[in-house]
Amino acid sequence: MVSKGITVRAVQALKPGETIWDANHNEAVRGFGIRRQRGDAVYVIKYRVFGRQRFVTIGRHGSPWTPDKARREAKRLLGLVASGKDPQAEKAEARAKAADTLGKVANDYLKHAKKKQKPRSYSETERHLLINWKPLHVASVFHLQRRHIAARLAQIETERGAVSAARGRAALSAMFNWAMREGFDIPANPVFGTNRPAEPKSRQRVLTDGELAEIWSACRDSDHGRIIKLLALTGQRRDEVGGMHWSEIDEDKKRWTIPGSRTKNHREHMVPLSDSALALVAASLRRIDRDYVFGDGPRRNSDDQRGFSGWSKAKAALDQRILESRQRADPKAKRLLWRLHDLRRTCATVMADRLGVLPYIVEAVLNHVSGHKAGVAGV
Repeated sequence: MVSKGITVRAVQALKPGETIWDANHNEAVRGFGIRRQRGDAVYVIKYRVFGRQRFVTIGRHGSPWTPDKARREAKRLLGLVASGKDPQAEKAEARAKAADTLGKVANDYLKHAKKKQKPRSYSETERHLLINWKPLHVASVFHLQRRHIAARLAQIETERGAVSAARGRAALSAMFNWAMREGFDIPANPVFGTNRPAEPKSRQRVLTDGELAEIWSACRDSDHGRIIKLLALTGQRRDEVGGMHWSEIDEDKKRWTIPGSRTKNHREHMVPLSDSALALVAASLRRIDRDYVFGDGPRRNSDDQRGFSGWSKAKAALDQRILESRQRADPKAKRLLWRLHDLRRTCATVMADRLGVLPYIVEAVLNHVSGHKAGVAGV
C-alpha cells in the first residue's frame, strides 16, 4: 500500500495486488484510492460508519473514469459520509431498486390479483400488464415517471383503441397502488395525473325481434348454441351461464341458484327456469367426472376443470353463419353487428317495455342492486 498522487502514469505502473491512496499533492482526497487485484485497476473510497470501515467501488480505470473524474466522484461520496449518509448502503439500495422492474412487480402483483379477481377480470388484468405495458417492463418502478406512462398510453390508444388504453391505465394504476401498500417507497403513483382515454358511452343496443330470430336460428345444437339461447331466455351474464354447474340446478323446482362466488356483486342469485330454458340445460351431456354443464371434456383432476371457453372463436363462427344466411336472401347483405351482452339488455328491455314488468323486478331478475342507474336495466 502506497500513499502518493494518483495519476495516469501511477495507475499504469500499478502491479497486481498493489494499492495507491491519494496523498502528497494539493488536490489529494483522503480516503480515495486505486487498486489492482488481477485485472483492471479500480478506483475506490474507504471511510468509517459507526466505527466500521467500508469500501465503495467508484469504477474501473478507463473511459469514463480518469484519475481526475474519479477524484471528483470520491469528493462527492465522502461528502455524503460527512453529512451522515452511507454510500455503500445507498449503492445497494440503488441496485435493489433497479432490480424491481415493472415486469417483475407486475408478475408479483398478478399472483395477488389471481386470488382476488374473478377469472375473466384477472385475464384482462394479466393481458394489460403483460402485453400492453410490456415495452416498459425493463424500467424500474422507481424510475418510471408520468411522461413515460402518458407516452405509452398514447401508443396503446393508437394501436388498440381508447377502451384498451383506458382499462390498461386502470390496471397499471391498481398495480402501483398495491406496490405502495406492499412497502415500495414510491413517492406517488405515476399513473395519477395522466389523461384518461375517453371510453365509449354505455351501449344502448337492443336487438330487434328479427335480429334475435336470426341469432336463435343460427345457433347449433352445441354448448355454445345452448348458452346463447340461455342468455336470451334468462338475461344472465355470459360467464355465469358458461360456468353453470349441475349442482346449481334444481330440476324439480325449475330454478338455478348461482352462488355468490360466481356473481358480479357476490350475492347468491336464484334464477327461475322456464320449460324452454330447462330443456336446453337437460340437452347438455352430463358427465360423471365433472360438475360443469358446458365446456371441455374431462380434465386430469377436479382442480383443472373449467366451464365453457373459446368464446371468440365460437362467436365468430356464429356471426359467419348469420351472414351466410343473410346473403342467401340478399348477396349484398352485411354482417350483423352485436355483442353477447346485447342479449341481456334486450331481455331487460322486453320485460320492462313489452311485458310491463316493474323496474325493481327487472333489477332482481338481472341480480342488480336496486336503483343502480348505471346498470343494463338503467340503459
